[in-house]
Amino acid sequence: MVKNIAVIGDSESVKGYGAIGIDAIICNDSDKAAFALKAAVEKDIYAIIYMTEDLFTASEKERVKIAEDPVPAVIPIPGANGCSGAGIRRLSSFVEQAVGSDILFKQ
Repeated sequence: MVKNIAVIGDSESVKGYGAIGIDAIICNDSDKAAFALKAAVEKDIYAIIYMTEDLFTASEKERVKIAEDPVPAVIPIPGANGCSGAGIRRLSSFVEQAVGSDILFKQ
């Protein structure tokens, strides 16, 4: 079965994704981010779910449950308000786990 791609975020951040074939799931309230993510995962049609960084951070408990399975991959992206650094911190932690040291963003 072919899986799709979704993006979850506020309306301003995700409005253009539909034009390139990505399912846009609007969530304007960070308190409902976990619910939006859970609903997208339960559809079982997404291989990748992008989330704006603010919603990504707000849905941490739900993401931990989802991380046990390889699909879907939940990936933070900057929102319309800019980058909060959540995606960079996540990438840095993956690199550190893989090589034992933060070789990308070492300061």
